[in-house]
Amino acid sequence: MRVAERIKHDGVGPAKAAAAPSEPPAVVPPRRRRGVNREGLEAGRRSTRTLLWVLLAAAMVLYGFPFLYLLFTSFKTPIDTIAVPPTILPREWTLENYANALGRNGVLASFINSIQTAVISTLLSLVLAVPAAYGITRYKTLSGRIFIMAALVTRMVPPVAIGIPLASMMAAMGLSDTPIALSIAHTTISLPLSIWLMSSFFEAVPKDLEEAATVDGCSRLGALWRVVMPVVSGGIAVTAIFAFLASWNEFLFALLMTAIRSQTTPVVIANFQTQFGLDWGSMTALAAVYSIPVILLTLLLQRRIVAGMTLGAVKG
Repeated sequence: MRVAERIKHDGVGPAKAAAAPSEPPAVVPPRRRRGVNREGLEAGRRSTRTLLWVLLAAAMVLYGFPFLYLLFTSFKTPIDTIAVPPTILPREWTLENYANALGRNGVLASFINSIQTAVISTLLSLVLAVPAAYGITRYKTLSGRIFIMAALVTRMVPPVAIGIPLASMMAAMGLSDTPIALSIAHTTISLPLSIWLMSSFFEAVPKDLEEAATVDGCSRLGALWRVVMPVVSGGIAVTAIFAFLASWNEFLFALLMTAIRSQTTPVVIANFQTQFGLDWGSMTALAAVYSIPVILLTLLLQRRIVAGMTLGAVKG
């Protein structure tokens, strides 16, 4: 009776009284996450690094071995240069090849011609490529896109297809066997690539910099010279290196357009012959010496080259 009275007094019906002692719901434990296999990740990273180092070593051997073989051949005796089977290291080291190569008539003049031609060609390429690339990137017109595509197409034309017409044109203008004629011909090789490179570098420069310069009172040319050009100086160095190399290593146009006065060193190297055939020792010796200016130039401009490559890879 007391229990019934208490239930009645509290206002709890029989149904509620029966439901009161219900148990709390069971708690479902959370699913365990799979742990990260750190050892597997580290092993994968080590494998990737090892593969990259192997590929890098293979690339170094592929590109470096020919130059090393050329360098070793320049110290060989004439008998060792034509030995069968060939040897990598000389059996007897000698400097006779360097003395013969540098002592020949016309070698020093060919070096001067090569430097003169490469410098003029590089300057012409930059003077023409910088405004062309700037106009293409800042004034995005249909004609600009057609122009840059046409510049790319010219890179696909074999040099021999335009070498003979160029030689005929230079002869008709009285420029045959002159550094100017050869520089113009070399510019036709380096200019399309220079325009493409400079276009990528100008694309990476934010337009806000030029707009801020114009607000401060600069003209379009003033903003280009004072603001944009310092930013893309690394890209200009990269473009100059490629243009210089294109002229420095060119052989076909130099062979077609020069005779004696304006012969460059690659043509002189090809003419190293003896009564028994090619003078491989003198050829490799002069080629090794001819490589020194390019190597020094690349080392001197290394920082600017890296900065230019980074600028062209990341758009602002």
